[in-house]
Amino acid sequence: MSLLPIFLKLDGQPGLLVGAGNVALEKITSLLITGVRLRVIAPEAKAEIRELADEGQLEWIQRRFEPADLHGNFVVIAATDDPEVNATVYRESVKRGILVNSVDDPPHCDFYFGSVVRRGDLQIAISTAGESPAVAQRLKREIDGQLAADLGPWLKNLGRFRREILTTHPAGEERKALLHQLAERKFFESSSDAWRGSADSTLIGETPRDVGGKVFLVGAGPGDPDLLTVKALRLIQSADVILHDDLVPVAVLKLSHPSAEIVNVGKRCGTKNITQEEIHALMIEHAGTGRCVVRLKSGDPLIFGRAAEEMSALNEAGVEFEVVPGITAAFAAAAAIPCSLTDRNAASNVIFSTGHHAQSHNHSPVPELEDATRIVYMPGRDLSLLALEWLQDGLPADFPCAIVSYAAQPRQQVQRTTLGELGKVTPTESPSLLIAGWAVRDTSNARMCETLSEPLTSQW
Repeated sequence: MSLLPIFLKLDGQPGLLVGAGNVALEKITSLLITGVRLRVIAPEAKAEIRELADEGQLEWIQRRFEPADLHGNFVVIAATDDPEVNATVYRESVKRGILVNSVDDPPHCDFYFGSVVRRGDLQIAISTAGESPAVAQRLKREIDGQLAADLGPWLKNLGRFRREILTTHPAGEERKALLHQLAERKFFESSSDAWRGSADSTLIGETPRDVGGKVFLVGAGPGDPDLLTVKALRLIQSADVILHDDLVPVAVLKLSHPSAEIVNVGKRCGTKNITQEEIHALMIEHAGTGRCVVRLKSGDPLIFGRAAEEMSALNEAGVEFEVVPGITAAFAAAAAIPCSLTDRNAASNVIFSTGHHAQSHNHSPVPELEDATRIVYMPGRDLSLLALEWLQDGLPADFPCAIVSYAAQPRQQVQRTTLGELGKVTPTESPSLLIAGWAVRDTSNARMCETLSEPLTSQW
């Protein structure tokens, strides 16, 4: 079968994707880059897809597919786990003359998603006509690893010069030769020759790409892209490979370079799709090929992020690495309440722990006026055991508490209560964090002080 390689202009065009699971999410990542007006139809959707819908980047219709949904679409993708639904989408699209792709079903595709190497406006698409996507991905990695990193900004600058020449030079062989001369350069280079982002090379609208062969343990902050550090943002934009936690939101991942390989290595709520040792192997393998690897962790990489194990593995493998701090969730949660974690009248210490280690095991007496603000990461949904332990330790029932879910993100929630009522609080969505201490009460407004005895939920 012979295919015609073409590049479609989808900016502003209506597109339909049927399905909202893992396979659909992969296609959404490719589609949104094009500017397509995407509508997703599925009874249920992954959290990342719901988040994109909340941000207005796509429209999610929560129901099953109906043939009438195809009307007016320029392109359609069937990406459900139900072969019958995919077949219906394909059959009805063909009837209407709409380009359709049924994922992982080559006979029912008018077009294929190629593996694409991107450098700004330069795109190299690779297709095996559906025979082996793995081969296309492998070839993409090899080309990506050798293609010069600065081709995107270079091409943008070249385009500007070309337009100037076309308006200032008469048509003819001399102009043609000048245009070809401008296009002369080295396109493939070894990592040792890679562009190092010098001040002379930086172009407007583009971010210099860092030298590869190094791993950066980067803090993604609590989830709001505006709370990334400048260095974290620069590394995310320039990384060749991003290995990210499950809690890193799509809004942060979208800041990555279009050519970056993005891999979810999250282990959440006891579900482990990948082991810690496999994460170590991925970091070492990618860095060994001369690539810039960002190990992107939610919050700060050194706070409950298993950074010690990863640094040890990188040291043993002789791989260069650097730690880039981020805003930890505790600070974002405190700002959401809002309260100061330290107060010269109420809290001279801050204690960080996780839900597994927050309970006291020695039952040592606490001061009548506890002078520490307690921060509990991942406290779990049932807080009754933690509350009982703290009460047995001697903390009073009116000890102020606040549970913050999705701190600094659009879905942020704050519940305020007391230690005596903590076990009765309605479970919050993960990720959540517990802050407890007199500083939570003393630095809040009068209205909060009056309602400490009753759980209060506020939607931000």
